[in-house]
Amino acid sequence: MKKIPVIIDCDPGHDDALALILAFASEKLEVKAVTVTGGNQTLAKTLRNAKRILSYIGKRPPLGAGVDKPMFRELETAPEVHGDSGLDGPSLPDTDYREEPIPAVDLMRKIILESPEPVTLIPTGPLTNVGILFTAYPEVKRNIARISLMGGSIAEGGNWSPAAEFNILVDPEAADIVYTSGVPITMSGLDVTHKAMILPAEIETLRKLGGKVPVLAAELLDFFSKYDRSLGFKGAPLHDPCAVACLIAPALFTTRDFHVAIETRGKYTSGMTLADLRFWTKEKPNVTANMDVNREGFIKLFMDACDSYP
Repeated sequence: MKKIPVIIDCDPGHDDALALILAFASEKLEVKAVTVTGGNQTLAKTLRNAKRILSYIGKRPPLGAGVDKPMFRELETAPEVHGDSGLDGPSLPDTDYREEPIPAVDLMRKIILESPEPVTLIPTGPLTNVGILFTAYPEVKRNIARISLMGGSIAEGGNWSPAAEFNILVDPEAADIVYTSGVPITMSGLDVTHKAMILPAEIETLRKLGGKVPVLAAELLDFFSKYDRSLGFKGAPLHDPCAVACLIAPALFTTRDFHVAIETRGKYTSGMTLADLRFWTKEKPNVTANMDVNREGFIKLFMDACDSYP
């Protein structure tokens, strides 16, 4: 079976860490690099978190450090969700794992242009690195098969403002570049990620699997679920793993195609992913949106991935 070559662009973040665990466990994906941006926490913290997570699960792909702020704005982080470290909860050892000597955008360009097969990008944080990549090196788009991203929403509204989801709100200008790039986009927004929820009893089942990765995942979810449960959720939405899972097991997801525009200037709606729900415009769809998920199948896929590590 030919694997899908992917680059994961992330801002760890608890759910980014869980997405990395899922991706590296899959026999369907070949992770050619991991790149990091500021988002859930500052770049210094998200880069340290990526190093610690990848080392802990026994993986050391080429790792690229991206930019430390959005293209035209100051960075907004989410310590309320992810804690001061960006990965509060479990105790993870530091590591001697070092990033590549070239910036993330140059690493992405090199890997994409040298790949014999078109590469799929999996951004699970703000789209800053990808926006800069497409601006500086538009030629890479010819060898990108698809972007499978976590961000925005079609009809769910926002989670960081009434209109906007966090990843898009942090850097809407970069998101606009990506959504107008012409590269096929699969969008895992809040419409589906709020349904991809792991419940407290399932976190305990994960912990009882034993092994260092399932226990780590449970400890990550112990902390991560506190924020969502304080908002009234019954468990923890596994946002970022959806962008990985839909490549591994697309049959778990129900999709619809939409034209989606990014609001960059609205006083109250900056970062909104404006979907043409009634197909009034003449714009062709630019997004395949995951709208529903087989939750039980998704949780099984995630648990099996955790349990596959030595």
